[in-house]
Amino acid sequence: MLPAAHRMRRSADFQQTVRRGARGGRDTLVVHLTTSTDPGPPAVGLVVSRAVGNAVTRNRVKRRLRALVTARLDEVPDGSLLVVRAQPAAAASSSGELGRDLDKALATARRRLTGRDEHRAPA
Repeated sequence: MLPAAHRMRRSADFQQTVRRGARGGRDTLVVHLTTSTDPGPPAVGLVVSRAVGNAVTRNRVKRRLRALVTARLDEVPDGSLLVVRAQPAAAASSSGELGRDLDKALATARRRLTGRDEHRAPA
């Protein structure tokens, strides 16, 4: 289970992360990663829409993603916001496939986020 300190709860945080965050996508999921001004542990939010399937399928996908993200929290930088959005293909994927896609998407988003930070003009 995802620890309470790492759960994203505010819709404004979801919106900010999806709109301004670095994106990494795969067939089964899309990851949005951004840094926050609040220091502390990373916050994670999951988005599993009706396009993924019925309620039973969506809950199964959420449980799998929650467990996979929890196991990878140490790879997410402190003070960052992470949104994992499931694609319809996630419903038919195994946990192993979701884990591999999550690793690749997270690596892409981290690389793009650090690339943005390096290209910013000094304040």
